[in-house]
Amino acid sequence: MADPWLTIIGIGEDGLDGLSEASRNALAKAETVFGGERHLSLADVGSRGHPWPVPFDADVVLSCRGRPTAVLASGDPFWHGAGASLAEKLDAGEWTAHSAPSTFSLAAARLGWRLETAACFGLHAAPFERLIPHLANDARILCLVRDGKAPGDLAKWLSERGWGASAFWTLAALGGPRESIVEHRADGFAGDLAGNLVAIAVEARGGRGIPRSSGLSDDLFVHDGQITKRPVRALALSALAPRAGERLWDVGAGSGSISVEWALCGGTAIAIEAREDRAANIRSNAAAFGLAHRITVVTGKAPEALAGQEVPDAVFIGGGLDRALFDAVWSRLSPGARLVAHSVTLETEALLGELHQRHGGELMRVEIAHAAPLGRYRSWEAARPVVQWSTVR
Repeated sequence: MADPWLTIIGIGEDGLDGLSEASRNALAKAETVFGGERHLSLADVGSRGHPWPVPFDADVVLSCRGRPTAVLASGDPFWHGAGASLAEKLDAGEWTAHSAPSTFSLAAARLGWRLETAACFGLHAAPFERLIPHLANDARILCLVRDGKAPGDLAKWLSERGWGASAFWTLAALGGPRESIVEHRADGFAGDLAGNLVAIAVEARGGRGIPRSSGLSDDLFVHDGQITKRPVRALALSALAPRAGERLWDVGAGSGSISVEWALCGGTAIAIEAREDRAANIRSNAAAFGLAHRITVVTGKAPEALAGQEVPDAVFIGGGLDRALFDAVWSRLSPGARLVAHSVTLETEALLGELHQRHGGELMRVEIAHAAPLGRYRSWEAARPVVQWSTVR
């Protein structure tokens, strides 16, 4: 197409005064303008304005294809905005965009923060637990929240988890005549704010963040004893070699501890567990670590439960491996995918020895003992040996 028919425009609280000449020209030519009611009012587009449907539906814009059309979004339309949702449905020549400073950019500018060092979140519909992997002393976090009640809820949530000493800013209507920025301490903040144009900045203090090493404490997980113990889990994760964006199959997931630590590295996991009570524990653990959006729990028995699942980059089988399960998994793996399997029984150990001989990789036997009381003294209390086989397809 010679000229794009759609212009995606970022608009701030300063309205038309803050728009570039190109944005104002596109607005003037548009037959139809979509946006939130606040955006349409700021741009003063009159009868040409059409408020977004709730829930948001990009297809209403596509119905105007070929005619001059504009879309208004807050700040940068491609950061927690409608821009990408529209662009992915259009050819490159159909649209152009003029972005304004995002709320994150404005907040960082007001506070004097380096934006590249701050963690930025859109928490309009996401749980506060999304922050958990990022909470550490002196960490800086910027959040967009749903309404004026959310700051009080977030301050309480932080305080209950040991982060009450955190510096806590409420930033409202940034970039406009009603802009307001107030600093608080998280455990001293109370009450709701008027209006919904609220962002929150947090400089975390007082708590303890999640360790970044593999092998988190078993006490951090809800489990019924069916959990890959911390030292063995660290060995498994080392062999699985998680990378951001990769997918794990965690077969016989138990508590989901392997899935959680994989997801903390930036990947996604499909946790397959036959027992519903253990599947519930996996969901609980995923939510507690703020990873429910990265871990999918499938209640069912492998290999049947593997049907229809997206192909993994790595597979962990914590127990229960037999030839039928191995064949089902191996046949689905792409070249370069990793497989790690554990055994505590002689029968499965024999199978792992056979598979190692046929497919190579690394086979090792891990024996761990912990110091424990023995009368007035101490002695070594041995755990069951674990055999680990790891290989690459």
